[in-house]
Amino acid sequence: MNAGGWTAWQTLPLAGSLSPGVLAETLDGGQAFRWRREADAVWFGIWGEHVVRLRLEENGELAWSAPRPETGAALVRYLGAEAEGGAIDALPWRSDAHLARCLAEFPGLKILRQPFGETLLGFLCSATKQIVQIKQMIALLAERHGAPMGGGVNRLPTWAELAAVPEGELRACLLGFRARYIYQTAQVIAARPGWLEETEALPYAEAKARLCELPGVGEKVADCVLLFGAGRMEAFPVDVWIIKTMERRYGLHGWKPAQIAHFGRMHFGPLAGLAQQYLFAWERAAARNAK
Repeated sequence: MNAGGWTAWQTLPLAGSLSPGVLAETLDGGQAFRWRREADAVWFGIWGEHVVRLRLEENGELAWSAPRPETGAALVRYLGAEAEGGAIDALPWRSDAHLARCLAEFPGLKILRQPFGETLLGFLCSATKQIVQIKQMIALLAERHGAPMGGGVNRLPTWAELAAVPEGELRACLLGFRARYIYQTAQVIAARPGWLEETEALPYAEAKARLCELPGVGEKVADCVLLFGAGRMEAFPVDVWIIKTMERRYGLHGWKPAQIAHFGRMHFGPLAGLAQQYLFAWERAAARNAK
């Protein structure tokens, strides 16, 4: 450890190199909500029991520093590096010109593998909200109801801890109507020990059906939780950006979200969720550039 209580900067064993834009899209593009950019292009992030700083070296390699040395191994899993091999080659970019364009624009974009319960909490906060607002809700939940991790930061509350928080106190975290869903979901999970672990381990269709039984969880939220919290690459979340891109780039005008999700899984195959993230990133970037 160095004098400040953090490890020395070390590079991660990731395939290829990253650009600042792709790293920003991975960490702050709507998959996770506890990352912030600090001075000198350093990213500060929290997940589970881990606190970490990331930075890009001049050669494009990703370096990390953390209070706990074991965070390095956890980062490899968190950044989806274990599932990288051959992923892009398995997508139908050879016959899909738009997908090929998206892959070229964001080389090395990753699907994060986050704690399942935390991912569920984050996306229950996401209904009709933008990323900056979701981050505010999550920060308040951690600050007011999560346990300290040292260094002035708190972890997120567990679902068991949330079950003991009155709905009114949840509303005070800027949750609005989402407070009711989170409170009710916490009661369901608290009454069924092991439910989260069982659901995460189920096949995709069964896990999605179980998630959709929770208050406030529809197909889009369930697919986000499974993609970003359980590594289910067949999940194809459909939000307003995906509806736009499927209309504009694939001609699916007037299609309902469930129909678009089915098309996505059929067209893009077992890694449909990875394709979705590239489509999502490209469409948002195109909208920013058009302003």
